[in-house]
Amino acid sequence: MPFENKSGNGTGGGGGGPWGGDSGKGGPKNPWGPPPKPPGGDEPGEGKPSGGGGPDFDAFIRRSQERLRASLNGGGGPGGSAREGRAIPWAYIAAGLVALWVAFTSTYRVSPQERGVVQRFGRYVETTGPGMHFKLPAPIDTVSLKAVEAINSTNVGATDGAENLILTGDQNIINMAYTIRWKINDPVRYMFGLAAPDNTVKEVAESAMRSEVGRVTLQEAIGPQRAQIAEQVRTRMQELLTSYNSGIEVVGLDIRQADPPDAVDEAFKQVTAAQQQAQRYQNDARAYAQEIVNKAQGETAVFDALYVQYKLAPEVTRRRLYYETMEEVLGKNQTTVIENRVSVPYLSLPPARGKLIEAPSPTTTARVPAK
Repeated sequence: MPFENKSGNGTGGGGGGPWGGDSGKGGPKNPWGPPPKPPGGDEPGEGKPSGGGGPDFDAFIRRSQERLRASLNGGGGPGGSAREGRAIPWAYIAAGLVALWVAFTSTYRVSPQERGVVQRFGRYVETTGPGMHFKLPAPIDTVSLKAVEAINSTNVGATDGAENLILTGDQNIINMAYTIRWKINDPVRYMFGLAAPDNTVKEVAESAMRSEVGRVTLQEAIGPQRAQIAEQVRTRMQELLTSYNSGIEVVGLDIRQADPPDAVDEAFKQVTAAQQQAQRYQNDARAYAQEIVNKAQGETAVFDALYVQYKLAPEVTRRRLYYETMEEVLGKNQTTVIENRVSVPYLSLPPARGKLIEAPSPTTTARVPAK
C-alpha cells in the first residue's frame, strides 16, 4: 500500500504516516481526526467542531440571523435589547410628524384684498392685515380670511322664473327684479354679528323695496322714478344693516325689471299705447296753440309800431296804408288796367280771355291777359 505505516503504530498514530494526528510533531495533520483540545478545558470553542462531529453550522446561522435582525431594528442583541431597538425609529417618525404639523399650521398669509380673523379655541383674538403672520398651531388657533375689497352681488326676483310681485301705492301689482351690490367693511362684525349675513342682505333688500314701492304709483315705479326708488332702497338698507352690526356696506342697487304681472301684461301694453297716443295729441294741440299765440303776438307788435307812425303823420300813413292795401288786393287779380292821361271808368268786358282787347274809347285801352 502506498501509505503504509512504517512505525508499526495504529491507524490513528502520529508521526510515521502522512495523515498522522500527533500535534506534537512536525508531521502533517489528519483532517478527519479529532481537533486538538483547548488549553483550558475539553469544551469546543464557538464555531468549532463539538465532540467528534463537524462544525455547528446551524448555531452559527441562527446567531447570524439574530445579529442581522438586531442591526435592522436599531442595534442591540436578541431578547430585550432587540425590543428596545425597535422603539427608536418610531420615536423619530413621531417627532418628524409633530415638527411638520407645527411648521405648516403656525404660519399663514393674508393677501392685500383680505383680512385675517384669528380665533383661539373659537374665541376672537385679533384681526391681521396683508402679509405673512405667525400663530399657534392648529387646532389651538384658526384663521378665517375675509375679502374686504371684493364686491358681492345678490339677485332678487326673475332668477328662477318666479315672479316677485309688489303692491304699489295705487293698489296695482308690479313684478320687480333687482341686484344688490355689497362688500364687507368689518370682518369681525360680519362673522359674529349675524348668523347668516348673505340671507340677511336679501331679506333687508326685499323689505326696503316693498316699503318704497308702496309709496308710489304704478306708472312712477315703471318709468320716471326707478332711479330714485333704487337710491332710497339702498339708503334704507344701509341704515338697517348698520343697526344690526353686520359689518356690511351696500355699494349700490340696480333695478333690472319693473313690469306688470304676466297675466295682465297684454292689457297693460294696450293701455300704455292709448296713453301714449293721448299724450301725443295733447302735445300737438299745445304746439298749434303756441303757434297761433306767437302769430297773434307778432301782428300785435306790427300794429303797435304802425300806430306810433300814424300818430306822427296821420295823412301820410293813411295814404301809405291805402296803397299797400290796393297792392295786396290787385296783386292777386289777373285783370290789368292801362290808363292814358284821361281817366275813364273801367267797363267789364266779356270773358274773351287770352287776347288783348282794346276799348272803344280812343283814349283808353283795356288789355286782359290770359290766365
